[in-house]
Amino acid sequence: MSTPVKKVPIHLQSSQNRLLIRHGQVVNEDGITEEDIYIEDGIIKQIGRNLIIPGGTRTIDARGKYILPGGIDPHTHFEFEFMGAKSVDDFYQGTKAAIAGGTTMIIDFAFPKPGESILDCYYNYRQKADDKVCCDYSLHMCLPQWSEQVKKEMEILCKEHGVNSFKMFMAYSFMLNDAELYSAFEQCQKLGAVAQVHAENGSIIAKNVEKLLANGVTGPEGHELSRPEDIEAEAVNRACVIAKQVNLPIYLVRVSSVSSANAIAERRSSGQRVFGEVEASSIGMSGDPRDPKLVTSPPLRSNSDTSTQLLQLLSSDVLQLVGSDNCTFNKSQKELGKDNFTKIPNGVNGVEDRMSVVWEKGVHAGLIDPSRFVAITSTNAAKLFNLYPRKGYIGVGSDADIVIWNPSATRTISAKTHHQAVDFNIFEGMVCHGVPEYVIVNGRVIVDEGNLKAVQGYGKYIDCPVFPPYVYDPEKVTELKPEKNGTNDEGIQNIRELEKLHFEEKACSSPTPTIPEGNVLTPSCKGARPEGQRNIQDSTFSISEELDVERKSCIRVKNPPGGKSSGFW
Repeated sequence: MSTPVKKVPIHLQSSQNRLLIRHGQVVNEDGITEEDIYIEDGIIKQIGRNLIIPGGTRTIDARGKYILPGGIDPHTHFEFEFMGAKSVDDFYQGTKAAIAGGTTMIIDFAFPKPGESILDCYYNYRQKADDKVCCDYSLHMCLPQWSEQVKKEMEILCKEHGVNSFKMFMAYSFMLNDAELYSAFEQCQKLGAVAQVHAENGSIIAKNVEKLLANGVTGPEGHELSRPEDIEAEAVNRACVIAKQVNLPIYLVRVSSVSSANAIAERRSSGQRVFGEVEASSIGMSGDPRDPKLVTSPPLRSNSDTSTQLLQLLSSDVLQLVGSDNCTFNKSQKELGKDNFTKIPNGVNGVEDRMSVVWEKGVHAGLIDPSRFVAITSTNAAKLFNLYPRKGYIGVGSDADIVIWNPSATRTISAKTHHQAVDFNIFEGMVCHGVPEYVIVNGRVIVDEGNLKAVQGYGKYIDCPVFPPYVYDPEKVTELKPEKNGTNDEGIQNIRELEKLHFEEKACSSPTPTIPEGNVLTPSCKGARPEGQRNIQDSTFSISEELDVERKSCIRVKNPPGGKSSGFW
């Protein structure tokens, strides 16, 4: 016979589980409102004004700040063995750094080792990550080869393990040919999975590398020379053509050039479902072909106009989201290819600085508005991988993954102060206007007035269901969002029960208060009341006293799906 579980009285629950955020501007991808947010047990329970809040709740004043959904980084590589080296940010260091920068969930790429099945790869990544992650995470699965076994295990991963995305490569030694891409796309379409493609023409790159080395070009500059924009754009277009044959929506990772983005724009204008991801590195800087620390694929383009043009394409929804492709190697590892650029481990940092770089180059520069910032750093990723509105949205019932963003504060990016393991930072010296002052992960304040208090193993693995509506049936996306913000009835009942017990225990001369049918509690004992909070200690509150003049107006900006465009295109 099992031992019964002892129920902890509700009045003994830790006040750390309850949080009120007041006076901030709540930014979702479809608008901005001035509302308060009450969080309990990791879930948003109430949104509005004059909320019913239990005693012992911590209050954060967000006056003059934005309240944003926590960032979702859809592209990281932690503990990744690649090109004879292993990335130095593990799942602890990487997710810790992510939180420091305002990202509250990452989606990492599980990459099978030679001879390893994709199913075994999944299990191995779960073992590496589960006890280390400081925030929630999910996994994409890479397909370095195609076979009937891969096809069968894709189905198992989708149905039993919450993997709904698969990445194929058109370059590197593990590239799939067109026929193999066709077959993999067919399986993705059948399973309702998201097909991701790294688009570069690997065959042409191989010939270019051969020619450059023969002509004595061995330094880092050979990397970009071997991978010009047009062969990226050609691969983007070819991937779209193949996907169209099987009626499959397609997701292009690491779009690094305007030529590639224009190819995506043309496909989207014809009605094809194509999504484009840009990396923070591509919009935060232009590449120096001579610097081995900046080597990644596709390359950081040396054209100084590329970053601004990519931001404009993000603004107009030609491109949909920003990742980091965080794949960090130390200086000594990068020097493995000092005499042969083909041996430089590909990858740069970005998981910690992604949000600040996009805000600086986009919002602060006037190219995108705060709602579009939320869309491209959080909401669209949640929609693409079927996590919305649990993630990527501030609404009743959503996970309490929240960033309180101070647009007036500044910080200077530096390897001396970042939280990543890598010993340099590609954004070194960049001054960013906009700082995550508080970061809340599953209801817990992890960044508190700028102080990071990450907890190893606090995060959890999140299943990504197949057939995300945003990808396969976009008309159904609006059905996912709660009709309106308000109050979770169960949450209110818990608050009422908690307050009743709380008042019973107070040294109060009057009898135990009665709870009226309405939402306002009216006990007879009086006490101090936090400013602006619904008075639950005194039945004689005044409506005029409760209204905060500074917050009387409610600003709501209505944007088209995906966020507001700045009208560049």
